[in-house]
Amino acid sequence: MKRTLLLSAFALVAGFTSAAEPPAGFTALFNKKDLTGWRGGSTFDHRKLLEMPEAERKAQIEKWTAKMMEVSDKTGKPHWYVEGDELVNDGFGDYATTEKDYGDFELLVEYKTVPKADSGIYLRGVPQVQIWDSTESDEKAVQLGKPKGSGGLWNNAAGNPGKDPLVKADKAFGEWNKFRIVMVGSRVSIWLNDQLVVDHAILENYYDKAKPKGNTPPPAPRPVPAKGPIQLQTHGGEIRWKNIFIREIGAEEANKILSSKGGEGFKSVWNGKDFDGWAGPLENYEVVDGAIRCKDKKGGTVYWNQDLKDFAARVEFKVPAGGNNGLAIRYPGQGDTAYVGMTELQVLDNDAEKYAKLDARQFHGSAYGMVAAQRGYTRPAGEWNFQEVTVKGSTIKVELNGTVILDADLSKVDPSTVMGSKPDAPKAHPGLNRTNGFFGFAGHSDPVSFKDVQVKSL
Repeated sequence: MKRTLLLSAFALVAGFTSAAEPPAGFTALFNKKDLTGWRGGSTFDHRKLLEMPEAERKAQIEKWTAKMMEVSDKTGKPHWYVEGDELVNDGFGDYATTEKDYGDFELLVEYKTVPKADSGIYLRGVPQVQIWDSTESDEKAVQLGKPKGSGGLWNNAAGNPGKDPLVKADKAFGEWNKFRIVMVGSRVSIWLNDQLVVDHAILENYYDKAKPKGNTPPPAPRPVPAKGPIQLQTHGGEIRWKNIFIREIGAEEANKILSSKGGEGFKSVWNGKDFDGWAGPLENYEVVDGAIRCKDKKGGTVYWNQDLKDFAARVEFKVPAGGNNGLAIRYPGQGDTAYVGMTELQVLDNDAEKYAKLDARQFHGSAYGMVAAQRGYTRPAGEWNFQEVTVKGSTIKVELNGTVILDADLSKVDPSTVMGSKPDAPKAHPGLNRTNGFFGFAGHSDPVSFKDVQVKSL
């Protein structure tokens, strides 16, 4: 999709430089009076902060906040202070951090900085949208990428999408720059001064850069948290901020944003009316509001009746409280796809109390009984989720609501460890090495719904 089309996929907000009030739908994070709603923070894994006992967490935040607001010997002012309608930082002290955590959002913010300054914006507590002096051109500056401009996801790995801005869009010193940042799942799009500089790139988790130990492969890195604070970084040079507005993005809009990107080559395989082109125990399923829904107390695997090798599939799904279903991958047309197919990718209400003690390989997105997916990225029961699955050779990648929760090579799974109905009961998996089969839905007696089903052969 062309970048110009991406702009139309979002609600555009223009000319907010002189805004006295938040645009429609937005909330002001900075009240132009004081730091109400902000606390101190640092480059610290937000997940670890949340895991601390309450008293320890409170003490840590108080320590950061005290350092954030300590008075500078040079200026006689706190490191962070309000001047007119501007939030000013002298380049030192801990970071201004929102007290509230955010999931999917659209953030508007303006900044003005000075020569040789270096700063950034942390998203969900993860570094960072880069801000720096793009006029620097010495050898070190070139190595860091400063001449390429601000706005990139600088802590992404070299060469990965988002690492460097698509264009240099910085304004001259003394002028205000404005960011528009849209984050859905781990995917981030950034406009700097109305120019697209990051296009739907995954923000890599700075805190989980896996490092190999000896000859042991590194563990799969965990994605960025589903929620976390906005942080304004300090890095040695004065920076001024104003018109800091945020709008939280709901599930329906998030799904539209995700479906608007990367859809080239996908073909709709569900007409929203009947089961034309599908096979299996269709009598156990029904069409409700344009969606395929497994009938309550019924089940079995229904599938699009086209044999597939390597493919990608996109689907929206909704689970009721305690709901259970699955995506059939390279299913042969009969039998239990979790074993006779290449795999079943679990579709589950992860938050249901009755599933609290499941094996990790049984939660949503997992290659059932073989490889566990990351948890914490499903939406509440009753909301629509957006999922994309890519199957190439023996590898499977699952991206849920904009976050990659599984990226596994099933050829590396020890068949003797594949679990059966119970974690301690291994079961033969004759379909593990299948190279072709059908894509469908494996019902397990719960009214789980699927819509907007699309498939692309690779």
